[in-house]
Amino acid sequence: MRRLGDLERAVMDVLWDRDPTAGPVTVRDVAEALRERDLAYTTVMTVLDRLAGKGMVSRERSGRAWHYQPVASREAYIAQLMLDALDLAGSRDAALVRFAKSVTGTEAEVLRTALTEQARPADDDAQPAQRRAQPAERQG
Repeated sequence: MRRLGDLERAVMDVLWDRDPTAGPVTVRDVAEALRERDLAYTTVMTVLDRLAGKGMVSRERSGRAWHYQPVASREAYIAQLMLDALDLAGSRDAALVRFAKSVTGTEAEVLRTALTEQARPADDDAQPAQRRAQPAERQG
């Protein structure tokens, strides 16, 4: 996944920062949110069209206007960038260790919790099978 350019990122930030229950946005909505940048409507339209082409946003026609929404969350995008960066490393393990040593204590705790939660479903699935097997072993 390619990194986003400055203007692409600004447009995506508008989409990501919106309340997800508000639904898709129009080019005009995005242009208004970025009015301090003094962008032409057609510039915003072109950026959204390119983002749709890259698979970053989905679009749906409603009357004469296109409505856009992000395909994935900001967090999913950042996570994919991190995975792509790991692919560039000669050793993923070494890069992960280096990354782990560079995070703050709070960030390390967040990672520890996430890894524990990720491992838990596999453990939970194995335990019922072990519990079912134990009574059969006692009978035999």
